[in-house]
Amino acid sequence: MNMNTLAKPTILVVDDTPDNIDLLCAVLEQDYRTKIAVSGERALKIANGEHKPDLILLDVMMPGMSGYDVCKELKANPATRDIPVIFVTAMSEVTDEQMGLGLGAADYITKPISAPIVLARVKTQLSMKRVHDFLRDQNHFLETEVEQRTREVAALQDVTIHTMASLAETRDSETGNHIRRTSWYVKALAEKLRDHPRFSHFLDDKNIELLFKSAPLHDIGKVGIPDRILLKPGRFEPHEMEIMKTHTTLGRDAIIAAEKELGVEVDFLKFAKEIAYGHQEKWDGSGYPEGLAGDAIPISARLMAVADVYDALISRRVYKEGMSHEAAVAIIAEGRGKHFDPDMVDAFLAILDQFVDIAKRYADTDHDMDKKRERLELFTQAP
Repeated sequence: MNMNTLAKPTILVVDDTPDNIDLLCAVLEQDYRTKIAVSGERALKIANGEHKPDLILLDVMMPGMSGYDVCKELKANPATRDIPVIFVTAMSEVTDEQMGLGLGAADYITKPISAPIVLARVKTQLSMKRVHDFLRDQNHFLETEVEQRTREVAALQDVTIHTMASLAETRDSETGNHIRRTSWYVKALAEKLRDHPRFSHFLDDKNIELLFKSAPLHDIGKVGIPDRILLKPGRFEPHEMEIMKTHTTLGRDAIIAAEKELGVEVDFLKFAKEIAYGHQEKWDGSGYPEGLAGDAIPISARLMAVADVYDALISRRVYKEGMSHEAAVAIIAEGRGKHFDPDMVDAFLAILDQFVDIAKRYADTDHDMDKKRERLELFTQAP
């Protein structure tokens, strides 16, 4: 068999009468390779094989499976539904043709056949199949490209967020593990609350993922707080506390400024703005910067408040040890309906084991604390 023969399209001829098969093969042999099947069952086996035919000429009236039955199965199977089927049959009534075309056949030829008509119809359907295959391949290529670009954009977003958060963290007493832990706490709380009547409208898969990605930016505004205040180990004086409070506004405004430079609002930063600005608000209205209360506080910021306070309580700092998990839980529980959304505290109490696991997974090591201590000493050394 030479290469020219291999390059020819393959036609599967299906008929239970050998004379009909011989006639069709004789018509096709100059321009096409042919395969034959004398039953519907055999036709389906060939069509589902490794080397699928490019087109099928299919008789209707056959013992066992009829041509109509074969066509139904071909079109129902994703692996064979794109193979063009042309019925070749003695059934010449209009209703017969309507039946065949209604099943998904590309064309309908009645017997006795005319060789030029068969060749013309086959050529037309193969040309259309080539166009269809080209468009399908192009669509697949474009879908693959879009998926690749989407992954690249998502990766760029993640890198941008973590770079910004890490820059803020270099000047703070917290380690980089703080932003990892709080992100996972937020995600765990959101997933616990996703079916809650108060939150189900908001906590879908997309928003939970955006919350998870945005959480690291909750303290981005601390880059604008002077070192003498940010790194102070003891309690703040009243005027120092007022300056410290501005980190919420500084964080939100920095994100807004970045969006203005881009000329568009960025979806993945929507929650970052809410979290940076609102995570210090309290359920009873005693928080800052606006003194919002209850549901006026964005859901994203309420989730972050629970996560941030819990981690601040249990985590080691350069200048202090963290408190026990049990003591931190007691403080969160005491803040139910005061500092925190009551339903979020209930969710927190229901998944304490997850919080413990996250805290262990991203725990600060002695090495982490030593590196943080060395870096902070650089900031506090006299000029």
